[in-house]
Amino acid sequence: MNEFYTGYILDHYRNPRNFGHLDAPSIVAEDINPLCGDTICVELLLDGETVQDIKFSGKGCAISQAATSMLFESITGKTLTAVAALTQDNVLEYVGIGLNPTRMKCAILGLTVLKSAAIARLAKTN
Repeated sequence: MNEFYTGYILDHYRNPRNFGHLDAPSIVAEDINPLCGDTICVELLLDGETVQDIKFSGKGCAISQAATSMLFESITGKTLTAVAALTQDNVLEYVGIGLNPTRMKCAILGLTVLKSAAIARLAKTN
């Protein structure tokens, strides 16, 4: 494994960005990876359909927590439509290493929760 990405992943795991809770979130969504027990809870604060702030909480392996932290650094200011269009390739760009299928499910858990929250909110407003 590339040492740069190993260090980067561990830094995000030990010092996750956007970790915590919002005082009055507009959307809250949670999911679990049943294969390993990783959990992610996402809280979004919206201004219209634009993400004004984002926080997450949860527990799990270094990959699930770090990938969520990495992804969420780029979410503030995006519209829900842009969030709903994100793909696992976006997450893999941040992670920067190849992942086996089991680790892939860990890496995309945050994306899965985030997208489900965005899609549910968009469906409610349309």
